Amino acid sequence: MKHFLTYTFFIVTCFVFSQEKQHTSYLDLNYFRGNIALHNNDILHLIKGHPEGYILSWNKKTYGFNDWEQRYNYPDYGITYIYQNLKNEVLGNNASLYAHYNFYFFNRNLMLRIGQGIGYTSNPYDKENNYRNIAFGTHLLSSTMIMLNYKKERIIDRFGVQAGFSLIHYSNANLKAPNASVNTIAFNVGVTYDLDEEEPEYITTIADGEKERFTQSIKYNFAFRGGVNESDVVGSGQFPFYIVSAYADKRINVKSALQFGTDVFFSKFLKELIYYQSVSFPESNVSGDEDHKRIGVFVGHELFINKTSLETQLGYYVYYPFDFEGRTYSRIGLKRYINKKWFGALTLKSHGVKAEAVELGIGVRL
Repeated sequence: MKHFLTYTFFIVTCFVFSQEKQHTSYLDLNYFRGNIALHNNDILHLIKGHPEGYILSWNKKTYGFNDWEQRYNYPDYGITYIYQNLKNEVLGNNASLYAHYNFYFFNRNLMLRIGQGIGYTSNPYDKENNYRNIAFGTHLLSSTMIMLNYKKERIIDRFGVQAGFSLIHYSNANLKAPNASVNTIAFNVGVTYDLDEEEPEYITTIADGEKERFTQSIKYNFAFRGGVNESDVVGSGQFPFYIVSAYADKRINVKSALQFGTDVFFSKFLKELIYYQSVSFPESNVSGDEDHKRIGVFVGHELFINKTSLETQLGYYVYYPFDFEGRTYSRIGLKRYINKKWFGALTLKSHGVKAEAVELGIGVRL
């Protein structure tokens, strides 16, 4: 028994220590201060000071143990928390949580962080107590953050420094009116701290441009999206919407695919808006009998990153019986593949810089 336990311990020890460490992690903490961008003249009365706050992130490094890590120059991924004082008691303070990726350039000294998450604002619009806040109509918000930093790690022991610029966007994507939204452009400076003493070597098993050319036949996609939104008329009510999409895509390389397809929109808030305009604004020549449905065609691009992909689409309404924000629209968001065929999606549909809805969807790629 003694020899058996000794051999078992030896085998387990060899197995554990023979496994290469595939990840390390680090923290970074940044202070930021900046300005609210005037993207809409309606929010001019809300811009009074210089918003400031802090950005705290946990990051996991990659070293190329998976092919996608090598293709994207060994990115990091992790979680970010942001607290922001908007320097206006009408706007209040915001806190937000994100999932993010860090991408590296110029010998890994330049870092681009892209994060998407959810935010909470302390003082949203209220028709009696806070009617001046036309930026946020709800406590819960959708938020996007982009950070571009010069970064130097392990300057003193495990500590490093970074500095650069950040863009923080808050909007509820017309979940409820009003929704003028806020964009903060800020300068940030901070420190990094590596949580591990040593790092593994980067793996470079994939040659530049891949060893073999990637090919894949045309795939056919069907997606169903939905959610809730409201028109810009405060108090007009929240209504469900549904979108049915069909499109083809063609992978042009291991990272990218081009798309072409069509959307059919069933937006109940438009039905209410049509009735409202026909009753309240007779000079608009809206009869009230206009169809609220729309049909669009679009071209798009999908960027594949592991099981997650970034999808961008630009569309044009070919069936457009009621004029609402123009005939062109765009969609941007994330897809997550459950397996080789099925995927979930979270996307933002907008007209120019004006959001219409956050879409939650499910689909199949055949």
